[in-house]
Amino acid sequence: MVEVSPRTGLGAGGAGADPRLWRAPPPPRRRRPAGWPPAPLVALGLLGAAVFVLPLAGLLAAAPWGSLWSLLNTAEARTALWLSLECSLCATVLCVLLGVPLAWLLQRTNLPGRRLLRAVVTLPVVLPPVAGGVALLVVFGRRAALGRFFSDSLGINLFFSTPGVILAETFVALPFLVLTMSGALQGADLRFEEAARTFGAGRWTVFWRVTLPSVRPSLLAGTVLSWARALGEFGATITFAGNLPGRTQTMPLAVYVALETDPDAAIALSLVLVAVSLVVLVSLRRQWLGSL
Repeated sequence: MVEVSPRTGLGAGGAGADPRLWRAPPPPRRRRPAGWPPAPLVALGLLGAAVFVLPLAGLLAAAPWGSLWSLLNTAEARTALWLSLECSLCATVLCVLLGVPLAWLLQRTNLPGRRLLRAVVTLPVVLPPVAGGVALLVVFGRRAALGRFFSDSLGINLFFSTPGVILAETFVALPFLVLTMSGALQGADLRFEEAARTFGAGRWTVFWRVTLPSVRPSLLAGTVLSWARALGEFGATITFAGNLPGRTQTMPLAVYVALETDPDAAIALSLVLVAVSLVVLVSLRRQWLGSL
């Protein structure tokens, strides 16, 4: 009978041991440098943390906890909340339907002008939202050619309407899905797709049965990020779709209006948006925060 080492799972004879008993050694733990960093770095780092911590702590301290439910249960708050959910979910669906094929084209094809297109797709991430709203207004406004086409031919008025809110939110949220999916497609193992083609699978079958399942975690992360970005959109929405209660006034716009007349209501609505952002971060902790 061969004795098995409890540490390695190998027998005394090494090669005669049952390979099923062998266990891979645990990955080495990343060591952190011993001792404190230089004092200036500590001071600046803590100051940088205060930029994030102090506003959130102040918001929690100023929150009217006793009347929070009554402030959120008003007709205006409920309407803005449901409109935000409706528009952000519709924008997220559009982001998935348009963003996944766009990311695939940017990453897996030799499309002419691909680099320029990638730069244009990334632009809304750094573009001021108000400028994005003006760009949408120029192209899809009431007097623009595309705006008249949607209004006259399809019966869809994009200017100062709920569909306009969805379009504005899609414009600012779509890059987050495209960038997330592009990174996932770049790091995916192409051998599985090549093996599927070897067995006679068509391109659509390979994409649907092999490519998408391999990047499912990134697709989920990009979808959640796009939804959160659409839910918090303000600048492009108010510029292109306006601030009409019940039609285009989403949660961020309701916060802006309430801040002038009822600061407690503005704080209550802001807490809802902070809570949603916190839920998004917690749901993505494995993808982005797991190494911290």
